[in-house]
Amino acid sequence: MMKFIFMLLFMIPLNFKWFWLNQFFYFLVMFIFIMSFNWLNYYSMISMFMGVDMMSFLLILLSVWICSLMIMASMKVNLSYNKNLFLLLINVLLLVLILTFSSMNLFMFYLFFEMSLIPTLLLILGWGYQPERIQAGLYLLFYTLLASLPMLLGIFYIYWLNKSLDFSMIMMMCSSNFYLYMSFNIVFLVKFPMYLFHLWLPKAHVEAPISGSMILAGIMLKLGGYGMMRLMVLFQPIINYNLYFMMISMLGGCIISLVCLRQTDMKSLIAYSSVAHMSLIIGGVMTMNYWGLIGGMVMMISHGLCSSGMFCLANISYERVMSRSLFLNKGMINLMPSMSLWWFLLSSSNMAAPPSLNLLSEIMLLSSIISWSNIMMIMLMFMSFFSAGYSLYLYSYSQHGMFYSGLYSFSNGTIREFLLLMLHWLPLNLLIMKGDIFIFL
Repeated sequence: MMKFIFMLLFMIPLNFKWFWLNQFFYFLVMFIFIMSFNWLNYYSMISMFMGVDMMSFLLILLSVWICSLMIMASMKVNLSYNKNLFLLLINVLLLVLILTFSSMNLFMFYLFFEMSLIPTLLLILGWGYQPERIQAGLYLLFYTLLASLPMLLGIFYIYWLNKSLDFSMIMMMCSSNFYLYMSFNIVFLVKFPMYLFHLWLPKAHVEAPISGSMILAGIMLKLGGYGMMRLMVLFQPIINYNLYFMMISMLGGCIISLVCLRQTDMKSLIAYSSVAHMSLIIGGVMTMNYWGLIGGMVMMISHGLCSSGMFCLANISYERVMSRSLFLNKGMINLMPSMSLWWFLLSSSNMAAPPSLNLLSEIMLLSSIISWSNIMMIMLMFMSFFSAGYSLYLYSYSQHGMFYSGLYSFSNGTIREFLLLMLHWLPLNLLIMKGDIFIFL
């Protein structure tokens, strides 16, 4: 594992010279990483405190993929200012994310989990759009930091009990301590975010640059899911408390889906739809059965690609119209007919239409949650219906109708933009053919 860490460290001088070569090297890192993994469900590639199992492997791949596409999406940064600092931040962020997902020690996981906030915050503050980005950055920072302080105390308590913080060692420990359960889960529920803890997410997305939105939707939300999957097994004796979190997240998913239907900002709509999708993952993981765990993992991968792609589409429209409002971004099918196809493909993937990976994950999560409780069927029914509703609303409102007459000049999509969208959509729809790899979790 150290070879990948050193490869990223030695890439730092490259950040100050060539913009596009960085992206090539990220793809190279990913290729070598896939080739050197042995596809087993226990830890491999062990070095120092790091090791990769199937769950870490998939999320590290997603991290490298999204970080490379962030460079491709951020053409404006290349043409304007501080591009070297921007590339350095992406490099550091990827380094920290790989360390987070490959940590085999609970304290190291916590340390890098918190460190990943800093480059994201700097991306929002440095390259965001409106002055409100400072407030959005503070929301992001304080929500996460405040919730994670009890977890730090919980880690020290586990060390005092267990004399070890290795994941392999603490998995043998079963705790019925309610305070420990709360201190470990609240931080992940804020990171997801669960309904009631979600206020930082739409703010951060709306104010963030395209690269910030991509990394937030693609990876940062998945840190919560990864942590919960790793640590929920510690609390098997008091698993009954999961019921309350599941009820809040399922009900919250329905409410947020309705909130999506009255958004006028494209980015805000996509951000709220992320909260609805995350509530499904919370429900699946908290059932504590195998089907729910795999479904949650598949949805984390599929949502990372789909949501990131939709933010790219919103940004492509924003770069032309200079507004994200749905009232101004109308009739785009007249102005950018080829981009309209990509809007359709990614919107349909967002509502879990076949053959997207979202469909596979929703089938798994629905089966898992309904097997746990039949009453959840009502909320799942509403969530599935409204998810199709807001995806169609976003597509039809932005593509059809009379386009804004104040648009002075307009350019169709560039090859870079089509390639960017293709690299989001292809893995999202081809991975369903290799669904069996997720069974090795």
